[in-house]
Amino acid sequence: MNHTREVEVVVIGAGQAGLAAAHHLRRTGFEPERDFVVLDHSPGPGGAWQFRWPSLTYGKVHGMHALPGMELTGADPARPSAEVIGEYFAAYEETFDLRVRRPVDVRAVREGTGGRLLVETSDGAWSARALINATGTWDRPFWPRYPGQETFRGRQLHTARYAGPEEFAGQRVVVVGGGASGTQHLLELAPYAAATTWVTRRPPVFREGPFDENAGRAAVALVEKRVRRGLPPKSVVSVTGLPLNDAIRAGLESGVLDRLPMFDRITEEGVEWADGRRVAADVILWATGFRPVIDHLAPLRLREAGGGIRVEGTRAVADPRVHLVGYGPSASTIGANRAGRAAVRDIRRLLAEQEPVAA
Repeated sequence: MNHTREVEVVVIGAGQAGLAAAHHLRRTGFEPERDFVVLDHSPGPGGAWQFRWPSLTYGKVHGMHALPGMELTGADPARPSAEVIGEYFAAYEETFDLRVRRPVDVRAVREGTGGRLLVETSDGAWSARALINATGTWDRPFWPRYPGQETFRGRQLHTARYAGPEEFAGQRVVVVGGGASGTQHLLELAPYAAATTWVTRRPPVFREGPFDENAGRAAVALVEKRVRRGLPPKSVVSVTGLPLNDAIRAGLESGVLDRLPMFDRITEEGVEWADGRRVAADVILWATGFRPVIDHLAPLRLREAGGGIRVEGTRAVADPRVHLVGYGPSASTIGANRAGRAAVRDIRRLLAEQEPVAA
């Protein structure tokens, strides 16, 4: 399609944050397709959850918070989370008639005409007075670089391509990363692999006891402080620590979660430290996290010198028409819900201020 369609708001992404924002737009009087449109590049409902490995069952998911206005009830904890949450998101989209357009790839957002934003996509262009960016991080896995990486004769993969433990049967696996994915991979791999080795840049921090509301607010505040300074956001998990549950305790006691400091180089046969220690490996599994998917916003020049987008609440400081939900402090499921509501509230105020005054 070559013509440009006009709406008040474009929502990019239909994961937790995007659907929450679309719900609040709908609830406050915006009509889908007429006043706003939701664009999603994924093949089906479910956001990043639809790409999670089958062995990540719903019962293993930490802190999945329901979308606003519709609870997720009666889910079988033994079913893959990709199936459970994919079906839930699909039902949510249908229940609230959000009319998500997919698959649509957003290529660039740039300055349009008349104070509008121009959103260029694989399905043509959209002109909008405001934008809610809810693109998450799944499509931008972070791969650290280490000397000798290109010489390794074994297999290297990222969490984004992890399909389950069975394919590692009889292999020596080095898992890199101290987050939730790294520990989950290790605990799953141990019964199948010939050997596992866990390496992290910093000693992992395990959290005992309940994670109450005050602790959650304190963790979010630390992440929020970074984005207010225009620094790339860290995950909320990076400041909360890992929950010390029964599975983690068993892994610590068995030695599966016996962590080593980060190696200094990769060799043809494995990894090596400066002191001469070596570990042979068939596979290096990088559980090293993800980075925000925001390159399509580059034409708007929102990035600060520190590398991130400076955000107040959900609003990009450099352009009040742009809101980022699921970014930085709102990158948790409950945070995404709150951010969606806050973004819509601010956008309604912005659009009202832009309305021409009658003579």
